[in-house]
Amino acid sequence: MEESFNTEHEVGDELDYSPVSWREYFDQMQDVSVGPPDNMDVYRIYRAGHDGPLLVLLHGGGHSSLSWAVFTSAITSRVTCRILAMDLRGHGDTLVRQSGDFSTHAMSSDVANVIGACYGETPPPIVLIGHGVGGAIAVHTVNHMLLPTTVGLVAIDVVEGSATEALHSIQNFHKERPKSFKSMDDAIEWSIKSGQIANLESARVSMVGQVKRCEVEKAGPVTDVVTDPVTDPVTDVLTNVVTGPVTDVLTNVATGPVTNVATGPVTNVVTGPVTDAVIDVVVERDEESCDQSCDKKSDATEVSVSEGQSVYIWRIDLSKSEKYWDGWFRGTSNLFLACNLPKLLLLAGIDRLDRDLTIGQMQGKFMMQVLPPCGHAVQENRPEKVADAVASFLLRHKFAEARRETRSSNSFTQ
Repeated sequence: MEESFNTEHEVGDELDYSPVSWREYFDQMQDVSVGPPDNMDVYRIYRAGHDGPLLVLLHGGGHSSLSWAVFTSAITSRVTCRILAMDLRGHGDTLVRQSGDFSTHAMSSDVANVIGACYGETPPPIVLIGHGVGGAIAVHTVNHMLLPTTVGLVAIDVVEGSATEALHSIQNFHKERPKSFKSMDDAIEWSIKSGQIANLESARVSMVGQVKRCEVEKAGPVTDVVTDPVTDPVTDVLTNVVTGPVTDVLTNVATGPVTNVATGPVTNVVTGPVTDAVIDVVVERDEESCDQSCDKKSDATEVSVSEGQSVYIWRIDLSKSEKYWDGWFRGTSNLFLACNLPKLLLLAGIDRLDRDLTIGQMQGKFMMQVLPPCGHAVQENRPEKVADAVASFLLRHKFAEARRETRSSNSFTQ
């Protein structure tokens, strides 16, 4: 069953909590497949723009690349740039074999592999922009020089001490939140009323990446939820590929028709011979079909449903990554300072600044801007303010050019 999407914020005198399609903000959705044919990982990405530097957007823990949707519209209206927002492993519609490995090594390698699959060995100039956990992964990616064409780094509300504390408070918040929702509209409404997201426009598009639809096998609590298993859109097809150029991939398949690859057309196949080594393929698939795939069971919940009825459950249980939390943020402040390129730190409050960063900022080692109080989901709650700060950073270092229609206004270049 396909979701209905609307773009208005109000219906009559009531707020409109219906979901909004990613198409309102991005030009393209793709799945990037990385790895050997019998062990492929599939990463969901969203893209926008065709010229200028590549802004690689990495979301925070528990969220998805759709949390950057409204920001994407805001930044592309200010400067000429390209956007690539990716779902980190275990999040959104990304499907990886080792889904329980949330180490900084695995997650930063994911970023490099996706960029390599999309752009080969010569990607455009890259500015890594990360929020929360995504900010920490961006710092580790730069520190280990995994993307040599990286020219700039933007970390949003990621400071070693406060970030770890925030994760533990988020964990308590997650334990108290509903286990499921009767509809996507209910999930969006809850995200606003609970304070998780303060911007309704962003919530209407980003919550689609946080919860997924499941079918109920019989009447009863959500513990009876059973859904179709997650299909592997690539590995089932490429397991018996005859060695040869990539153009032969879709004709020399032994296991089934091309329609098994994805629900949409296959595009942007990376050229190169297909061997037993790693191959990278970019394919498109229908996002609606992915919304219907979920785990075989979810935790118990207060919501009771009838046979055949759909419920929406969370895509990720953040508690399963708890053992990696310390590794995400320990030493991040010093790693950030050690990155030898232009840097911008955006904070949701001055109280989040630790000693190392305070000294570094006084020494002029990076740009910093403290945004008005807006909660942790900074780029969702204040996308225009974040876009102003990022645009100023890009223009100051001549990474990007102001869009023609905005050159007459210098409100974000001061």
